[in-house]
Amino acid sequence: MNKIVIVSGASSGIGYSIAKLLHENSFKVIGISRNYPKQPYAFEYQLVNISKEDEVNSFAQRVEDEYGHIFALINCAGMGISGAVEYTSLSSVHKIFDVNVLGAFLMTKAFIPLMRNHKGTKIINISSVAADIAIPFQTFYSMTKASINAFTKALALELKPFGISVGAIMPGDTATGFTQNREKSDPETHKDYGTRITRSVRRMEKDEQNGKNPITVAKICLKMLNKKHMPLFRTVGLQYKLFVILNRILPQRLIQYILYKMYAE
Repeated sequence: MNKIVIVSGASSGIGYSIAKLLHENSFKVIGISRNYPKQPYAFEYQLVNISKEDEVNSFAQRVEDEYGHIFALINCAGMGISGAVEYTSLSSVHKIFDVNVLGAFLMTKAFIPLMRNHKGTKIINISSVAADIAIPFQTFYSMTKASINAFTKALALELKPFGISVGAIMPGDTATGFTQNREKSDPETHKDYGTRITRSVRRMEKDEQNGKNPITVAKICLKMLNKKHMPLFRTVGLQYKLFVILNRILPQRLIQYILYKMYAE
């Protein structure tokens, strides 16, 4: 039997590219999201809302009944919101954490028993460079990805005795439908900020649409799955690796100044 891999967020963008590439490389892929892909797909697909524990558990039970265990879980589902902190609704914050953080938690919790003590099993979380370099007016997206990085580090230690490797991929700007799907605050609600938010989001969206093809992330995911010893973190692209390194070695006052000039002035 081909190695079974579960990919959340597989309807579009990075998740779709990962599911498609793994299928083409002889993995048995089960993609999930709340909607079917709008693009052609040959991998198995099921509708699951990862923020609903009963749906996640029912899905995991179906997989266990049919296959017994899985080789890997790719937590890729995610969403974005933008706007000033003071004008962000509690419901929007709940929504982004439900999808980006709690969804990964629920999927991981449900599928650990299907990986425990099976040789070489893996969990890969799709994080972001924004986990290390928090972006103004994308505060809550940055928070969720920082949470995913902390989740990855602690989970790797918890699961090590069971033979389950855990890692995270940190993409930078990537050209996907994520840009169009970002939930933006109404400019009329943040007049105190002038045009700062609009200009900041416009720049971020331009960078995203000129960013890397999502296949670059998918190829790294494939390499990580094929490695005997998977790295804890892998940043996508030389440019973003440099950004992450500089963020860790340069004074934060300087980093904050640069980010202010780029995204908040």
